[in-house]
Amino acid sequence: MAAGVITRHQNYCITHFMNIEPMKFSLSSPNAVARQYSVHFPNNNHKFQELNLSSMNGCGGGDYPIRTPLGVIETRTLPAAPTPLLAADSLNSAIYGLKSADSPAEDSGIIRIEVPIQEKVEALDWLRSQSDTLLPRCYFSGRDSGDTALIQNLNGDDHASSNGHDSQHKLLSVAGLGSAVSFRHLHPFSLDDWHSIKRFLSNKCPLIRAYGAMRFDPRSDIAPEWKGFGSFYFMVPQVEFDEFKGSSMLAATIAWDKRLSRTYEQAIASLEATMWQVSSVVRRLNGNTTRAAVLHQTHVPNKVSWDSAVNRALDLISSKNSTLVKVVLARSSRLLTMVEIDPLEWLASLQVEGDNAYQFCLQPPESPAFIGNTPERLFYRNRLNVYSEALAATRARGRTESLDLQIGNDLLSSAKDHHEFAVVRENIRRKFETVCSSTVVEPSKVLRKLPRVQHLYAKLTGTLEKEDDEFKILSSLHPTPAVCGLPTEEARILISEIEKFDRGMYAGPVGWFGGAESEFAVGIRSALVGKGVGALLYAGTGIVEGSNSDLEWQELELKTSQFKKLMKNEAPLSAMMEKIEM
Repeated sequence: MAAGVITRHQNYCITHFMNIEPMKFSLSSPNAVARQYSVHFPNNNHKFQELNLSSMNGCGGGDYPIRTPLGVIETRTLPAAPTPLLAADSLNSAIYGLKSADSPAEDSGIIRIEVPIQEKVEALDWLRSQSDTLLPRCYFSGRDSGDTALIQNLNGDDHASSNGHDSQHKLLSVAGLGSAVSFRHLHPFSLDDWHSIKRFLSNKCPLIRAYGAMRFDPRSDIAPEWKGFGSFYFMVPQVEFDEFKGSSMLAATIAWDKRLSRTYEQAIASLEATMWQVSSVVRRLNGNTTRAAVLHQTHVPNKVSWDSAVNRALDLISSKNSTLVKVVLARSSRLLTMVEIDPLEWLASLQVEGDNAYQFCLQPPESPAFIGNTPERLFYRNRLNVYSEALAATRARGRTESLDLQIGNDLLSSAKDHHEFAVVRENIRRKFETVCSSTVVEPSKVLRKLPRVQHLYAKLTGTLEKEDDEFKILSSLHPTPAVCGLPTEEARILISEIEKFDRGMYAGPVGWFGGAESEFAVGIRSALVGKGVGALLYAGTGIVEGSNSDLEWQELELKTSQFKKLMKNEAPLSAMMEKIEM
C-alpha cells in the first residue's frame, strides 16, 4: 500500500510515496515492507495553495459557440506499471515533462497521458480513497451486456485499443477527479452544446470522454439543491482511474483553448493542483456501509396528496377531451440523518444489487452527489449502430422459485401492464424510425429480472445515417414514456403542474460522450446525497387506465428499498445474475 509524506523546499514541493509490500491493495499488514519514491513539482509561488482552480467551461460564455476544431487531440501511453503507486510516479514525471517542454504552437488542444497498470484495481476503491478533496468527481460503471462499449484502436477498428490491449479488454468502470474541461449551462442542452463537447473528442482517442447528466425537464426552475448541475453538467476528468477486466489504468488530461481564456500553462498548473490532492493509497474496502440513523423522513407528495394526484391523472386519461394515455408521477423522499452520508459508500453497497445495472456518481464543485443504480439504458452508440430498450411495468421478485415464476407469468399476462409496456416500446420504435435507416425490435417482449424487481423488456437496434445524428437520437429519445408519459408534452405539462419538487437530473440522461462511442442510461433508481441535503430519494411509477394509487405507492416503496436498506440493519442482498426469460 502507498502512503504520502509531503515536505516543502523553497523551489520545490516533494512528495515521498511509501509503497508497502506485499499487501498491494489491501489494508496494511504488520509484515509489510516499505519502499520510498519521490516526485518533484516546481512550487511557483502559491499554485499548490490554490486548490480550487476553476475548470474551463467548454460551452464558452459568448453569444455564439466555438466550433473550430482543436489544434491538438492526442493520447500518450507510457510503459505499464505494476502498481498504482508506480503508475502515479510515472504520470507525475510525465506531467513535469510537459511543463519543462516548449509550449505547443497550437492555441487549443487536449492531451491525455495514460499509464496501464498490470493489476486490476476497482475504480470505485480508488475514488473512495480520495476522501480528502473538494474537487468535482464522477464515476460510471457500464452494464455487463454483450454490446457494452469496447475500446477501439487508433485506426478505429475493433482489433486492438490505442494502448495495445486486445479489443476484448473491456472497460468496466471509470472514476474521475477534477475536470480538465467541463460543460455547464442554464439553458437546455442544444446542438451547439453537443458540438462544444464533441470538439474535444476524437475517434483516435477513445478514452477521452465527457461524463455527465442532463435535467429531466430543462425548462423547469432549478431548485437550490440542483443549482451546481445547471441544466446539464459534463466533465472530462483531469485525473482518471480506469478499471478493465484484468488490469487498470491511471491517466491525466489537460485541455486548453485561448478562446476560452485557458492557456496551455494554466491547464498544466490546474492539473498540478489536482495531482497535489490525489492520494496514491488505494484501499480495498469491504463494501459494508455505516448505517446512519434517520432523524426525520418526509415524502413529497405525502400519501394523501399522492392519491389526489393519481386520481387527477386517471380522470384526464379517461376524459374524452384529453389525449393523455400515460403519465409517470414521481415522489421525492428526504431522509435527514445524524451524520453526513458518504455517497460513494452508498454506491459501493448498491453494487451488490446486480451486475446488469449502471452505477453512476456525478458531483460538480460544492454540490451534493447524484448517484444511482439504474437498469435502464437510454441508448448506446457504436459509430453508426445505435441500441436502446423499452423497460416498463414492475413486479417484486418472489421469495421462492415457484412464486417468482408465478409473479413473472402474471406480469406477462397482465393487460394493464402490457398496455403500459407497449406504449413505451412503440414510442421508442417510432423515434428510431424517424432517425435510423433501419430498425429491429428483438426481443419484443420478455421478462427482465433484477434482484428486487422484474420488468417487461424489449431491445431496439438501429442504424444512423451519419454519426452527427447522435444528437437527434438523444433529443428524440428523452424523455421516454417510461419516465414521462404519452403524449410527451401533455404528460410533461401535467407533471409540472402536479409535482411540487424539482426532479433535477432524476429520470434524465446520465452517461458519457466519446469519439466513436457514447452511452447513456436513464437516471432512475437514484438519489441526491450529501452537502447538507441528507439524502433525497427519487422514484416514479406509470399511471395508465386501471392504475390503483395504493398499489402505485407500494411500487414507489419497492423502488426506493435499495436505498432505504442502507439506513437500517437489513442484511445486504446477495448479488444475483440477471436473467432475461420468456
